[in-house]
Amino acid sequence: MRKLRALMPLILAAALILTSCGTDKASNPDGVTLTIMGKRTDLQKDYMVKIFERYEAATGNKLDIISVDDDQYEAAAAKRLENGEMTDIFLHFHNADLSRLDVAGNFCRLNNESWVSDLTDGARAYCTDADGNLLGLPFWENSVSGCYYNKTLLDSLGLKPAATQEEFDMLCEALTATGYTPICWPAKDCAWMPQFALDPIFADNPDLLEKLNNGEITYADIPEVKNMAQWISDAAANGWLGTDSLETGWDDISPVMSSGGAVMTFIWDTWFYTDLEDGGKYTKDDFALMPVFMNTVDGGTFEGGNINMMMVNKNSEKMQDALDFLSFCADAENYNAAFDGIATVSCFNGQTTNVQSSMVTDILPSVEEKQRVSTAASRIVGYSANDMVKIIGELLSKRTDADGCVRMMDEYRAAEAEKEME
Repeated sequence: MRKLRALMPLILAAALILTSCGTDKASNPDGVTLTIMGKRTDLQKDYMVKIFERYEAATGNKLDIISVDDDQYEAAAAKRLENGEMTDIFLHFHNADLSRLDVAGNFCRLNNESWVSDLTDGARAYCTDADGNLLGLPFWENSVSGCYYNKTLLDSLGLKPAATQEEFDMLCEALTATGYTPICWPAKDCAWMPQFALDPIFADNPDLLEKLNNGEITYADIPEVKNMAQWISDAAANGWLGTDSLETGWDDISPVMSSGGAVMTFIWDTWFYTDLEDGGKYTKDDFALMPVFMNTVDGGTFEGGNINMMMVNKNSEKMQDALDFLSFCADAENYNAAFDGIATVSCFNGQTTNVQSSMVTDILPSVEEKQRVSTAASRIVGYSANDMVKIIGELLSKRTDADGCVRMMDEYRAAEAEKEME
């Protein structure tokens, strides 16, 4: 029952989308119907629902929303392209999976769109390919990822946030000893946690990244990768990840964190404004931020924003209508209405209604010192979030050890890289 209550906001959001985004031609005789494909959890964000509703109300056009379960998204996109059924608008994070979709042959380059000059430098860079082409409109939260902790609980226990790997491990030990689960680790279907650990390895050493991508070295040749795998294995064995991490998924993070079922989780600030359920024992005001520690860099790390971008199918008969939809989303009046009250770094120069999370501003000097650009998912050739879910699942279920985990990472990455070359 409790989980059902946690899901109700998502169900209601989905219902709003389906209600407002139907394809009944009788109610839309003079307008067009655009298809939009995205991940289920992405399409249910408050700002996405708002911009969809606002577009339909302002234009009389309709949006047919194609919602795909997160773990099936990449395969579903590839199948649509193969069958010539790609949607007019396609949502994607600019990560390694995108290279499997023949971007140049299937999607518009947006360099000359009227709204490009309004993009912040960081948001534009995230959506730009190696040749300098803008691939999508960065209409998303530009958040700061790290280790978010329940400061109310820590204060009540007389404990402090960590500043080093040693302090973080001691904190986890102390919480376990007092009967608390230190970390909510949603291993069932979430894969961003290892990404945070890998980022500093490669962001701090571009030559290492180049050698990995060129096949000169493997993960097994990089001690920090083994350190990460060993830390995750040890954390699970020590009870730091609780007893049910393999059954914990995206939909479970909110009830766990709002109830105090775990003290910390590796996530981003915007999540507390868009996904943390109301009515729990703890609210966003009970949480604070420290770096992520997974034994790859002693001082810890924060990850810069991963931005979902709206791409346009260049082979669509409604390509111009789709481009017009992006222009609507990139209008200051519209994006400010959609992001009103959302905690995010701006993607647009004219963005004024978003708020900067106090969780971030309270330790801004540390964030500025230790933040790395998102590197693992976007720049490692063959990196796949879906593969990482499987690999870490094998590690946590004890079907492999840290060495075996690294071997699997190499094997899966090599297989994905070969697919990208086909």
